[in-house]
Amino acid sequence: MKNLHLDLKTSLTPSKILKSNYLLLALGLFVCLTITPQLSFAEVFIPSHEYVSYFDSNGIYTVVGNVKNDLDYAIVPTITVSVENNSEVFSKTINHVPLASGTEIPFKIKFFEKLDNPVLLPATLSFERTIAEELPIAILYDETLITYDDGHLTGRIQNNGDTTIYNPKVFAVIHGYEKVLDVGQNMQAIEKIEPGEIVNFSMYPDPSITDDVYYYSCFGTMDTTVVPGTAKKAGGDFDFRFDSPGTYYHDPVFDDTDTKMSIIGYNSFPLEGYANFEFYPISGNEKFDVTLDGEPVKFLQSMDEMGSWHVVFNIDPLTQGTWEISGFDKGLPPDMPKVPMWVKQNGGWWSNDEIVDSEFLEGIKFLIEKQIIEIPTLESSSQSDWKIPTWTKTIVGWWNEEQLSDDEFLIIVKNLVEREIIVV
Repeated sequence: MKNLHLDLKTSLTPSKILKSNYLLLALGLFVCLTITPQLSFAEVFIPSHEYVSYFDSNGIYTVVGNVKNDLDYAIVPTITVSVENNSEVFSKTINHVPLASGTEIPFKIKFFEKLDNPVLLPATLSFERTIAEELPIAILYDETLITYDDGHLTGRIQNNGDTTIYNPKVFAVIHGYEKVLDVGQNMQAIEKIEPGEIVNFSMYPDPSITDDVYYYSCFGTMDTTVVPGTAKKAGGDFDFRFDSPGTYYHDPVFDDTDTKMSIIGYNSFPLEGYANFEFYPISGNEKFDVTLDGEPVKFLQSMDEMGSWHVVFNIDPLTQGTWEISGFDKGLPPDMPKVPMWVKQNGGWWSNDEIVDSEFLEGIKFLIEKQIIEIPTLESSSQSDWKIPTWTKTIVGWWNEEQLSDDEFLIIVKNLVEREIIVV
């Protein structure tokens, strides 16, 4: 059957290829709906059929799986994967992104330790309740969703919502003829997708399994996927995050000056990737530089709306080596405020009548969207319907003058929004 499928992909006319792909899509949906869970916590589980391991093209032991949320509310799942090798157990934990009700989220973990006789142990799974809506991005199951001879896939997604989605990601479970092989993710960055817009994406399996790929299933989308990292710095832990589909990093280390971090990484795929490293600021005046094995790398440095630094650069196909990011200030970052400074600054301007209501309410809407203020039943409204009473300028002024803490201000705003005194 496998050889027959490969022949179909290479020799059928477009209409027959389409029919073949539809059959595979139907099979994929059937698998998603009928698999039996290996482990569960209430109605959050990792299906046994989708919890597997393999050695990638660089000999790195890799574990993939898929978390499903059948609860009627959103969660943030935490997955711990363990492997036993010659009586020694190695474990790694992922604190994943929010998972809306009725959706699923794949994960992939790589063990960079030298493992010669690994045995994959059952995963452990826990979660916390949170607020998240299903992303209004749909996979287009049509003739453009194609699996090719080399195992990669192309397709399209569409934004069916009424707001712009930034940095959407597409995931899928990659199957062989009899078992799950891998978890795939779109390789090229999608900066944003406007309401109604259709965007192309492509997905590649690890090169070690390309010949065994049969079909893709259980497609899912999300608007953020970041991997946490930690390096020792100034006698403590320096936590950071990165987003770099297809490129894997390990062993981050700071030099003796605490101003340069090196990290080993590799891109196994035959196409260009990217890296987006996120660091909490120490002084806010950092000026970074990036090298790969001592050679300068072109990069962009920016600060996001939450006040974190981003260092972004492209990664050539089939590249591996040691990246060095220099320019860190000495010491560790101070505790980040709950509310970004720009929101508080806007509050001061608004309380002094220097900006209009809608400009300040943009900040309130941002706090709600980022779940800094948690309002599970909020219905979105158009900007023309936004409102905020003039008397609240006194409260905002107190907050800007440090007479109210961030926590006190957030509680007040949450109450006013829930009572529809403030509308955003």
